[in-house]
Amino acid sequence: MLSSISTPAVITCKAAVAWGAGEALVMEEVEVSPPQPMEIRIKVVATSLCRSDVTAWLSQAHIHIFPRIFGHEASGIVESVGQGVTEFEPGDHVLTLFTGECMKCKHCTSNKSNMCQVLGLERQGLMHSDHKTRFSIKGKPIFHYCAVSSFSEYTVVHSGCAVKICSTAPLDRICLLSCGVAAGLGAAWKVADISEGSTVAIFGLGTVGLSVAQGAKLRGASRIIGIDINPEKSEKAKAFGVTDFLNSSECKEPIQQVIKRITDGGADYSFECIGDTDMITTALQSCCDGWGMTVTLGVPKVKPVITAHYAFFLTGRTLRGSLFGGWKPKSDIPTLVDMYLKKEVEHISLDALEHGHLNSLWELLVQLFKTVRPLIHLATAYHKFDNQGETK
Repeated sequence: MLSSISTPAVITCKAAVAWGAGEALVMEEVEVSPPQPMEIRIKVVATSLCRSDVTAWLSQAHIHIFPRIFGHEASGIVESVGQGVTEFEPGDHVLTLFTGECMKCKHCTSNKSNMCQVLGLERQGLMHSDHKTRFSIKGKPIFHYCAVSSFSEYTVVHSGCAVKICSTAPLDRICLLSCGVAAGLGAAWKVADISEGSTVAIFGLGTVGLSVAQGAKLRGASRIIGIDINPEKSEKAKAFGVTDFLNSSECKEPIQQVIKRITDGGADYSFECIGDTDMITTALQSCCDGWGMTVTLGVPKVKPVITAHYAFFLTGRTLRGSLFGGWKPKSDIPTLVDMYLKKEVEHISLDALEHGHLNSLWELLVQLFKTVRPLIHLATAYHKFDNQGETK
């Protein structure tokens, strides 16, 4: 039952908590504070697992930001709103946004950027507004992730880090538009601006890579080359527009040489969707001279520094970064939702997981690397974990 708008209270619910870097997640009872001014509290309906969550979970670089609740790609229903919130009310269907939009700063008022100066990427595990947490266990603060933390039955986000969507949109599927699918489509359409008849090379065929392929297909690319070391992704990739599948681990020559050979000098566009800076260099080498463009979307797990010979740029190639596909989160995502509902954007099937058939959340996250993108139905998941005793 939805709480009163005027007197929201602390909610106790279940959440998957990471107590340390790389440690198995533990199902815990957490207290979720009421939303503060300009915040909303959301009942999470579905959340998917993104490689960015895994990268941050395994990273030793920020070990002080634990215990922590991960998850940033989610859909849900507004449970209560804080003071000053006028665009949301309890019962609204929403997508969470790992990078927000204040609508007022230099970047939000520019058509050149989606990097909000007020509600951009939050890296300290705290709320944007007061730099505190809204989660706790027996008085101990639990840190957030990307200002969302959707591996919890309820979460609190800034109102600028959520977007209202049509109530007919399927919450158990639409959550991918809050990160992976939007990132891939935007990289193809807004960042690279793929032209009709062009050749495209995509490194990594997970949700983001498949979405790039779909975007390239819809733009009329004549050849879309998908590169992945998992042969099982071949058929699914072709369904989303990939015309040539290459398993780089089976090639007898460097993959960039293969691509240059079969494209008469290199692809017009290449996309790095893995999170590997060495692969960024490879993608750059796979582009043609003169106008070849490489777009990087992945979050590197190690070695954040990119190494590339200056001659690549001297001969006209460009390298561009892409955050959330260049979309302005609150302004643009409703349009993507409408396209999805009109079936103008194809549905990317998910491996729906209810946790019950896995021994632990640790195994669930490891499963991420073998699938397109696992999806968690929150209510069913936590209920099954209770029944199986998968708690600390």
